[in-house]
Order: sequence, then structure tokens, then C-alpha cells
Amino acid sequence: MKLDRNKELEALQCRIMESRLCPRLVEHREKVAREKKRVYRDWEYWGKPVPSFGGIEARLLIIGLAPAAHGGNRTGRIFTGDRSGDFLFAALYRSGFCNQPTSISRDDGLELYDAYITAAIHCVPPDNRPLRAELENCRGYLREELRLLTRVRVVVPLGSMAWGAYLKACRELGKQLPHPLPKFGHGREYLLESGVALLGSYHPSQQNTQTGRLTASMLDAVFKRARHLINTR
Repeated sequence: MKLDRNKELEALQCRIMESRLCPRLVEHREKVAREKKRVYRDWEYWGKPVPSFGGIEARLLIIGLAPAAHGGNRTGRIFTGDRSGDFLFAALYRSGFCNQPTSISRDDGLELYDAYITAAIHCVPPDNRPLRAELENCRGYLREELRLLTRVRVVVPLGSMAWGAYLKACRELGKQLPHPLPKFGHGREYLLESGVALLGSYHPSQQNTQTGRLTASMLDAVFKRARHLINTR
């Protein structure tokens, strides 16, 4: 039942926010929250694992890598308060998956439409480089989300790490996957035996967007394709 799944998802997000599974990440996220960035010195940083964002009935699942040190780790909402989030939510807005093109804080009125955003890892890692064991610890949460989000029809992992995390979580859930496994690439599309379409996209990091590796039109094309697949299936 939907109500039961909602309760399970809420409980899962509480477990994520309370997690202290990875000592290195606990130390780092709390250190960043104490020391802050000068421009945000008046903020009370979140400094905890950042929960996922979206509703249980979402048909689009977006998987990021990890919260940004002074983005999600500051605001407490995934892809909120940093340039990666600005780039992502502007694209989602243009494709009709959210109600506004910006994401500043948890109480800024942002709503997702038919979309759910999670991450391969829910704590900010030093230098944006999570360890394998840390990814494995967080993958248990992703597995639970995949089990509960029963209406998902399109999955967009942002970057190769998110792509790998999704495929590993599927395999651990016993889902049928092609052999060899689908290879990550921007704009690559695979239809899995589960009926879910897997679409690859580069991560909207500043490194990618400022160098032109990922442009607004490239990201728009991914989400327009996602919208088409959702509307025609």
C-alpha cells in the first residue's frame, strides 16, 4: 500500500540522517560545518547525512554522487545551495520536473514533479572522493529506495559513480541485468529487463559545466528524453 511505502520511506530517510557508519565522513562533514565558508559564516550548517528529495510515486529517479561541502552539507537538501544544483534544477524546470529553476534552501518553496533525487553517498566526502567501503555502506539505502519507488520508469545517474552504484544496487536486489553491463556515457540509453530506461548524463559539477563538457542543451536533451519515455510508456 502507498501509505505503508510512504512510512517506510520516511523511516529510511530518518536512518540516513542519523547514520554514523563512516567515521571519516562523519569527521569531515562536521569539520566543514564547524569551520564554514566565510561567505556563509552566518549559516547554521546542516553537517549531517543529506536525505533524498521527492515523492514515493515519482517515475523519474535521479542519482547524484554526494552532497557538496557548502551546498547540501550546508543547506540540508540535496543539490541545494551550490552551482551544480543551480544547473540541475534549471534543467528540471525547463523539462517540467519542478516548479522553479533555483534551489537555495530547504524552505525556498521548491517542489519536484514526478521526480525523486537521491545520491550514491549521503555525506560530503573529502575532495569529492568517497572510498569504496563508504559507497558500499550507503548502497544499502539506495537498495531500499529502489524497492520502495515502485513507479520509477526512468533512471538518470549523474556521472559514472552514480551509474555504477545503481547497477550494483540492482544486482544486489536480484534484478536481471544485461551482460556485459551497460557502459556509462552521456546520452547513452538502455532499456533494462525490468522495463526501466537507464539514461546516462555527465554530472553537473562546475568542472564539467565551466569547461563545456556538459552544456545546458546537453542536460536538457537528457531530461526531455526522460519526459518523452515517461509520457509514452
